[in-house]
Amino acid sequence: MAVTMADITHLRKMTGAGMMDCKNALTEAEGDFDKAIEIIRKKGQAVAAKRSDREASEGCVIAKSAGEFAAVIALKCETDFVAKNADFVALTNEILDLAIANKCATIEDVKALPMGKGTVADAVTDRSGITGEKMELDGYGVVEGLSTAIYIHPGNRLATAVSFNVAGVDAQVSHEVAMQIAAMNPIAVNQEGVPADVLAREKEIAADKARQEGKPENLIERIAEGRISKFYKEVCLLEQEYVKDPKISVAQFLKNTNKDLTVVNFKRFTLNAD
Repeated sequence: MAVTMADITHLRKMTGAGMMDCKNALTEAEGDFDKAIEIIRKKGQAVAAKRSDREASEGCVIAKSAGEFAAVIALKCETDFVAKNADFVALTNEILDLAIANKCATIEDVKALPMGKGTVADAVTDRSGITGEKMELDGYGVVEGLSTAIYIHPGNRLATAVSFNVAGVDAQVSHEVAMQIAAMNPIAVNQEGVPADVLAREKEIAADKARQEGKPENLIERIAEGRISKFYKEVCLLEQEYVKDPKISVAQFLKNTNKDLTVVNFKRFTLNAD
């Protein structure tokens, strides 16, 4: 049967595939839309399998807040050209909206969510067939608190989400903290949050450096502890210098706003090299 432009346009709206892909699929399926959709999906699966060993280093990183719950996610691809495509960005937003609506805790939960006639994972594979590039979901992280805030750096390559222990935090204050996380890349909220293996490695490095400098062995531990204190100020969010006023820490910035205000948790994801 002849494939009409109306049929092609309708299939394109259903799948997001290109006009020629839709035409070819409808022709092969003899006008059967369900079969045409399956043909397009199989193409996506074939592309995904063929390019599985490729590196997906570009993409779209976004974050959204829904009151007490916020999340960051990245939909990755191979090229900047695809990453900036409106349909690709729209898909990333749609996936994150679903994740937040369902309060997904992990990336696997997100992938399993129903989307269209399949799952989110299927939708990503389908898009891979449309663009001809490897695509993958990555970098999913959530925060929860009495209030949350997010920051998305221009270009959609870096985003953060942060939660607080107080409801109704001033929007400018919470935004400043989310930007601080983006700019200064902390690894923990406070000293207690620094992973034990990271702390052990830093102590060993500090002690080795002191020995290389010829410091007396009986002073090595004290010198290492002093350097660890400096390390905490670099990697712990609350101890970092506040970027807009280096004379105070982030903790002091928050206390100046509300004496009870502090950060509960944060997530940060970037496609850039930190």
